[in-house]
Amino acid sequence: MLPIQYSTHNYECGTDEAGRGCLAGPVTAAAVILPPNFKHAFLTDSKKLTPAQREKLCPIIKKEALAFAIVHVSEQEIDEINILQASLLAMRRAIKQLSIKPDFIAVDGNKFTPINGIPHQCIVKGDAKFLNIAAASVLAKTARDQHMLQIHEQAPIYNWAKNKGYPTAEHRAAIRSHGASPYHRKSFRLLPEQYTLAL
Repeated sequence: MLPIQYSTHNYECGTDEAGRGCLAGPVTAAAVILPPNFKHAFLTDSKKLTPAQREKLCPIIKKEALAFAIVHVSEQEIDEINILQASLLAMRRAIKQLSIKPDFIAVDGNKFTPINGIPHQCIVKGDAKFLNIAAASVLAKTARDQHMLQIHEQAPIYNWAKNKGYPTAEHRAAIRSHGASPYHRKSFRLLPEQYTLAL
C-alpha cells in the first residue's frame, strides 16, 4: 500500500529526520507540504528506497511541493543538547523555515514539541504510511548523504562516502586506529571500549 495524506488539511506538513543513529555528522530534518492531489509510483519511507530512487525523487518533490525546507543540526549542537533534542530541534527549524505556514503537522516518530499551537500528530513509522512524511524522509536522507560525501573528502579514512557516519565495523575500526575527528559526536559511545580512547 502506497502512502496517503494523513489529514484533510490543505497545508499538511510532513516532517522527518535522518542520521539520528550515526557516530559522525549532523542530524538532518526536512519539512514538506505537498499538494493534496500529489501521487508518485514509488514514494515511500526513504530507507526502503535505493539511492538512485531517492535521487530521482528528490527533484520531483522539490518541484511539486508547495513548500519545503531542509536543516542540519551540527555535531556540536548534538553534543550540547543530546540527539533526541537535536532531532526535535531540526524538525522544528525546518518547519519554521517553510514559506507557507502549515495548518497541520504530521511527525514521524513518537515525540514532538508543538509549534505556535499548530495541531500535530506523531506517527510511528509514519514515513512508510503518509505522503508528506515520506517526502520529508527522502529530502532529509538525500541532503544528509550529500553532506557526508562532502566531509568524506576531508577525512577519507572513515569512509563516510560509504557508511554515511553509521557505526559499521569499518567505521569503528578507523576510529580505533585514528581516533575521533572533529565531525564525530563526542557524546556518543564511538567504541565499546571508549573509555580508553582519547577524544
